[in-house]
Amino acid sequence: MANNAGVGNRLKNYFGNVQNHLVASFAIVIVLMLLLPVPGVFLDVLMICNIALSIVILLVVLYTPKSSDFTVFPRVLLFATLYGLALNVSSTRLILTRASATGYANFPGNMLKAFSSIVTGDTISNPSTTGLVIGMVIFIILIIIQVIVITKGATRVSEVAARFSLDAMNQKFFAVDSELNSGYITDEQAREKKASIQRDIDFYSSMDGASKFVSGNVKAGIFITVIDLVAGIITGVAIGNMGVGEAAGTYSRLTIGDGLLGQLPSLLLSFATGLIVTGNSSNDEVLGEQIKKQFTGSGYVFIITGITLALMSLIPSFPWYLLLPIGALFVFYGYLLVRRQKTSFAKKLEEEQKSKNKQSSENGDASPVAPLDPLCLELGYALIPLVNKENGAELLERVTRIRREMAVDLGLVVPKIRIIDNMQLNPDEYSFKIRGIEAGRARIKLGYYMCMNTGNVTEEIKGEPTHDPTFGLPAIWVSEENRADAENAGYAVVDPPTIIATHLTEIIKSHAAEILGRLETKAIIDAVKEKNPVVVDEVLNTYKYTYGDIEKVLQGLLRERVSIRNIVIILETLANFGNLPKNTWHLIEKVREALGLQICLQYVDDETSKTLSVLQLSQSASEMILQHSFTPSDGSEPKVAFDPVDNRRWVNALSSAIVAVKEKNYLPIILCDGSVRPLVRSSIDFEMPGTVVLSINEVMAAGRNVKLEILGEINV
Repeated sequence: MANNAGVGNRLKNYFGNVQNHLVASFAIVIVLMLLLPVPGVFLDVLMICNIALSIVILLVVLYTPKSSDFTVFPRVLLFATLYGLALNVSSTRLILTRASATGYANFPGNMLKAFSSIVTGDTISNPSTTGLVIGMVIFIILIIIQVIVITKGATRVSEVAARFSLDAMNQKFFAVDSELNSGYITDEQAREKKASIQRDIDFYSSMDGASKFVSGNVKAGIFITVIDLVAGIITGVAIGNMGVGEAAGTYSRLTIGDGLLGQLPSLLLSFATGLIVTGNSSNDEVLGEQIKKQFTGSGYVFIITGITLALMSLIPSFPWYLLLPIGALFVFYGYLLVRRQKTSFAKKLEEEQKSKNKQSSENGDASPVAPLDPLCLELGYALIPLVNKENGAELLERVTRIRREMAVDLGLVVPKIRIIDNMQLNPDEYSFKIRGIEAGRARIKLGYYMCMNTGNVTEEIKGEPTHDPTFGLPAIWVSEENRADAENAGYAVVDPPTIIATHLTEIIKSHAAEILGRLETKAIIDAVKEKNPVVVDEVLNTYKYTYGDIEKVLQGLLRERVSIRNIVIILETLANFGNLPKNTWHLIEKVREALGLQICLQYVDDETSKTLSVLQLSQSASEMILQHSFTPSDGSEPKVAFDPVDNRRWVNALSSAIVAVKEKNYLPIILCDGSVRPLVRSSIDFEMPGTVVLSINEVMAAGRNVKLEILGEINV
């Protein structure tokens, strides 16, 4: 059995290689035909093969559903074109070398004589001058049709198709990304769609170039035909001792035959090129099925056509005996189509009604669980153009970019954001929800720009007052006409997609801990396991951390906007303290110390000097906080419970220090001892959310990489 399988594989490889070798040999033979003479009988065989090849190509095009499915067509077209030109050269050589010696009747090229006699209408043994004239006229007409109508049209269509496919490339890719972000398709489906789009673009780009070869082939064939005629007459008279009339008749007939044999395959190839570039890349039906569907859409078309033909039979001198029967056939066929359409429509209505009844019976009982989207952006109907693919879908592109930025900045892979319309919202309103709970809402004036005073405004501009939805800063709405004036005046001008994108970014950063769930945590751990299985095994198996334990630690970091991208260090720190009781807040502090350099660099004033400017918490303030601290019975994070007097003292001292720092354009950062850092953060979380609190241990972990600058001290 093994020997049989081995023999089968060897035979398969052999025949596969033979196939490749045949293509290469065919290319070499074509080149040799351009240089070496070909006998008449062999030339006839090659001409028959050329006609057969062009017919096969045309039929393959007709039976190919999508244009881009025939990916090899541009290269096959080049092979066929060069093959036809080689035959033209060989036939020209044969005509010029043998016609004067053999004459027309005894010429060895039977295919040339056969095609010539078909067009001229006379026999090979008894040619006539009338037939020659008619043949030349018909030949010229065929050449004109080939050049002006078919080849030129196919070339132009190829150019337009290539240009429009390239222009629409970005929009098509954006559309796929939007479907991916909205959750309508999977990553695998998105890759398949992008590959299909790229395949279409490559195909039409190749066809744009290949069509030029077809056009050049036609022109070269005409040029070769003229050479056959002129050079043949000269050769026959000067070398073959033929009379001018005899030479003109012989070479004219052979030229007609050679020209037709060359132009007929070219005509078929040009026709095939025109068919394939005008095809639909999104339709899975072959041309015959498409024509049937389009032409049988309405039976009344055939009825009206039949009646028109019947009325034409009443006109004197018109062949009524032909018009009436043909018109009757059209009317009868139209009647059959109308009856079939009515029956089909009634059946469709019945099936739809059955489907509705089935759905209503199935949906009679509500589902026990109504799933919620992890992230959802709801738009009022006036904001729908922001996600319209025809308008560029700017917002969809921004949403995709937000997900990538969050992955880089926070290490959090944000779930797909579903974008839907909500008629319950105001037309110009949008709402962002996290697991069904609204996290942000604002209004947008589509067609207007939000202008904010950054402190560099030289001239006040009138507009509708509003507030920035992200940070609550005062702003104004200005129209498109006043946009340039606002920019020149020093305003920060922001368009609606940017407003929404900025708002979403800030919401996601603020609610990153809520977005991260058990499933996302497992996905992060699984990704680390592929490259670093040792640390994952140690954390999960050796020290028995659950996904919930890791989730709480990661959420604690994200709550203070600490990136979890360096997940390996986080897991290693958890493993280092795995023997201790799994106190979440304690583990968070240890992880922060391990990430000390990363955290400190996040808040340095200058990337060059790497100076960290902070407000230091005094010893008395630390002692007061420790005195009022308590640990909940569930073992969660310690809290601070000030009495009203101490709370007022603490808030006033903190506010005064922060205001003084902000006046100097510094970010308020509080530096305190590691034992009180969680207490300080929890005590100001309500009064001053977002205030950065660092521990001395974190700064010490950064070492000499960061310069520490004390701006002041918070005393109580």
